[in-house]
Amino acid sequence: MQLIDALIVLAEILFVLLISPLLTGIIRKIKAWMQCRAGASVFQPYRDLWKQLRKGTVMSREASWLFLMIPYVCLGAMLCLAVILPVFTARSMGGVGDMVAAIYVLAIFRFMMVLGGLEGGSSFGGMGSSREMMISAIVEPTLLLSIFSVAAISGSTDLSAISSFFATSGSSALSPSLFLAAAAIFISLMAENSRVPFDNPATHLELTMVHEVMALDHGGPDLGFIVYGSALKMWILGALIVNIVIPIHAVSAWPDILLFIMGMLLLAVAVGVVESVMARLRLLQVPQLLVGAFGLAILALMLMLGA
Repeated sequence: MQLIDALIVLAEILFVLLISPLLTGIIRKIKAWMQCRAGASVFQPYRDLWKQLRKGTVMSREASWLFLMIPYVCLGAMLCLAVILPVFTARSMGGVGDMVAAIYVLAIFRFMMVLGGLEGGSSFGGMGSSREMMISAIVEPTLLLSIFSVAAISGSTDLSAISSFFATSGSSALSPSLFLAAAAIFISLMAENSRVPFDNPATHLELTMVHEVMALDHGGPDLGFIVYGSALKMWILGALIVNIVIPIHAVSAWPDILLFIMGMLLLAVAVGVVESVMARLRLLQVPQLLVGAFGLAILALMLMLGA
């Protein structure tokens, strides 16, 4: 039985590694439809990754050996999260995985990206790094408070324990504080992945970029690893929201697997619609929206503790 469970968890990990770039392609397709365009194929991110992997590595003359390590550390951090995140079952690889630790693994990704922007030696990279640190100063407390709200409902911060709780409780575990926490995590997802209204991933104007300008000096396989790591981060945070809002994870239950996939598709539609109907906020307005998400997380925690 343990061998079967291990194979199921391994299949989940391979599924996440293979399907995560598709989520980015679906979001781009939704945005193209909203703009009355045909748009590129949903498999275009896979083609872009393959194109980057076939190129040579390029680095700035001012960069040190740390610049070459940054893409591998970023990708490795997201691979660790993919391993500990339960997807279709209530178990993660080895039964380990704490939500608080997951926030700090995300911080490793952000910290290395900030270093990458500084290591390139360009003024635009430093500008993007400073903006990223400003955003992270509010996003991280928001995620932590949202996690504490979910932990107060389930009684644990362990990802496997939380998944098991929602799997056994079903719809009875749903509450207003849970949806407030999910809304705060959704806004944090948009900020963590540099989506509109916080940043425009499709822009090519260095003065307005945040995430993209930090990877501007990378090229070839290094850029491909960063793009793939960003796609994994998008999938992981999205799966966290779906797991909170939709109580699933019954082992070997195909309806639950389809329900999870539909939840991820709805999340992609929501991100695409938000990016299509909203414009990028001014830099001074970004903290205001993040503080609003922080307020939602505080309200969710207060409602849970006061219940």
